[in-house]
Amino acid sequence: MRTLVICAALFILVMSAVLFVLMGADKRFARHEMHRVPEKKLFLFALLGGAPGGLLGMYAFRHKTKHWYFVLGFWALAAAQLGALAWAAYRYV
Repeated sequence: MRTLVICAALFILVMSAVLFVLMGADKRFARHEMHRVPEKKLFLFALLGGAPGGLLGMYAFRHKTKHWYFVLGFWALAAAQLGALAWAAYRYV
């Protein structure tokens, strides 16, 4: 079970890194008036474990911070994902 918790932590880390990069890319695309990353894709990566990285990306790049549904959604998903990971680590490691 310990291996499963470690794999889950690595998965969240990788998905967070991907979403962090996507948030930065979307901000750059917005500045240069290029084709944007769809909001559905950003939320999909957040839902699949990347919400912590998405939050970091939101505030590091000052991107999507005025959209209340991004702020609330990413905070809720990040809390749920990190909370579940912390619970699993406490329970099984």
